[in-house]
Amino acid sequence: MRLSELRVRQLFSAPFLNFGVAVGKRGVRRCFLVCLFTCMAITFACPALHAQDVPQGGAPGAMPQDSTPPLAERDVSLRTLPRNFLQDQKDIWLFPLQIAKGREWLPALAVTGITAGLIVADPHDTPYFRRTADFDGFNKAFSGPITAGEIAIVPVAFLVVGHFGRDAYAEKTALLAGEAYADSAVVDIAMKVATRRLRPSDIPPSGQFSDTFFSSRVSPSGINTSFPSSHASAAFAVATVFSHRYRQHRWVPFVAYGMASVISFSRVTNQAHFPSDVFIGAALGFTIAQFAVLRPR
Repeated sequence: MRLSELRVRQLFSAPFLNFGVAVGKRGVRRCFLVCLFTCMAITFACPALHAQDVPQGGAPGAMPQDSTPPLAERDVSLRTLPRNFLQDQKDIWLFPLQIAKGREWLPALAVTGITAGLIVADPHDTPYFRRTADFDGFNKAFSGPITAGEIAIVPVAFLVVGHFGRDAYAEKTALLAGEAYADSAVVDIAMKVATRRLRPSDIPPSGQFSDTFFSSRVSPSGINTSFPSSHASAAFAVATVFSHRYRQHRWVPFVAYGMASVISFSRVTNQAHFPSDVFIGAALGFTIAQFAVLRPR
């Protein structure tokens, strides 16, 4: 009985022991820095906490104040879009100053913890996608340029149809989606430049996948680095806007988030990103769209 228990413990602990040997002290320091960057990014992208400070209905037993206007979605147009974008960026990057007043630290901590766990698992699951040919057909149908076009075509189509068809709601939805896309792109680029993570495709199939951070040559746009996935953040940012704006149609959220999930998964099978890159990108896209762009004011 003791031998079997020892064997089970060895089986469960082996991946983590191998990971520790592979990265060593240098890798541990890098993982710590990445977790720190991730925590900061999630914190920056959670203006939902700031929304908690805005009175929305009064506390139980409090005297009603008729002078407080009800919160509503802010106006968006081509004229106001630059101003709204700058306001979003201010809320995102200055939000850590407000964190002591918030109550949403638990979701931020949960996302950070899941991302850290996925980073630990990346060296063990990524080699399969790097070496397999099972997804060749899927990868051709969902290549990087194709999925980038799919993300952009929906807001563009709604903008054109809404403008020429005099559908103000569809046009406003497209502008909000574009705003969410741009907001997530700024955070995405900042994290890419800071973390400089190698893409899986930069590593030979038989190479080491454990020491990938702060190793990539980075361009000003961060496009040569991996963490986080810009496709995932853009897809979920756009999907969140459309799911919210057309939530009266029950099928819209399933289609929007379903397509965003497929696009995000394709970034792993195409070996453009690690699973942790995709997860944190999706979390950032959803959070920024939901709590910065769509937040009532």
